[in-house]
Amino acid sequence: MEKILKVHHVNDYARYIGAPELHPLVSVIHYDELEHCRHSLNNYDVYAMFIGDEELEDLSYGQLQYDLHRHALMCVAPGQIGGKADTGEEIHTKGWALLFDTELQRNSELGHRMADYHFFSYSTSEALLMSPSQRQSIVTLLEQIRTELRQEEDANTLRIVTSLIELVLELVSRYYALQLSTSATTTNSDLLPRFERLLQKYYDDGLQRSLGLPSVKYCAQQLFLSPNYFGDLIRELTGDSPTSYIRRFIMQRAQSLLISGATITETAEQLGFEYPQHFTRQFKKHYGVTPSEFTRK
Repeated sequence: MEKILKVHHVNDYARYIGAPELHPLVSVIHYDELEHCRHSLNNYDVYAMFIGDEELEDLSYGQLQYDLHRHALMCVAPGQIGGKADTGEEIHTKGWALLFDTELQRNSELGHRMADYHFFSYSTSEALLMSPSQRQSIVTLLEQIRTELRQEEDANTLRIVTSLIELVLELVSRYYALQLSTSATTTNSDLLPRFERLLQKYYDDGLQRSLGLPSVKYCAQQLFLSPNYFGDLIRELTGDSPTSYIRRFIMQRAQSLLISGATITETAEQLGFEYPQHFTRQFKKHYGVTPSEFTRK
């Protein structure tokens, strides 16, 4: 069984690879400066961001294997596992890492914004591929954070550091938006037709009878995307969420079934609703009338 490093605190990882311990809640690591670095497969209780300045092969994220390309940035959140098992050999790698404790969210603007940073739940195959100038903008902020942490701490230190981390996350959000826009119109230009066909096949195969209503998670898995990345791509393409897209598909199907003579109970069952009352509420919310009122028109 592979040995897993438990990263309960940011300095658990810093200490393991021989990096300076700058603060109990924040760690900034420049791998180029380390003399005795080594691989580790990590179980995180903290947030972490890694910038690779060289290509790294055969890393893992959960049950997946992936290669991290030069100038790629990947993010992990508490509860996730990633990295590469320690082989006992020292390595010389290049890049940067930022780790910060969940405590920074307490009573701060960062805490209010963390839910907006979907990229902490993207899979590693959806890493941010940065241009040299984008990379430099983020590294400049990491250097500022490290400079602040190396000074004697005062009442403003943590507030300033937290604000700088927010800036890093906002830049990553901006760069991801550009990547999503490009990806939606090129690599994933056929995503909507594939999504539509997937929903059609879901019902053609009768999966609603065992799985219930189609979920965003199921669709993302079938399309080989993480749920959050899939959601952000659909928003980029349609301006709406995949949940709304699925709901519209189901309600259009409901209309067809009712028009063809199916009862409310039969329609609810054929769509995958657990209870007819749930279907009725969803139908009225979507169309403004109940199924009964719709069929009487």
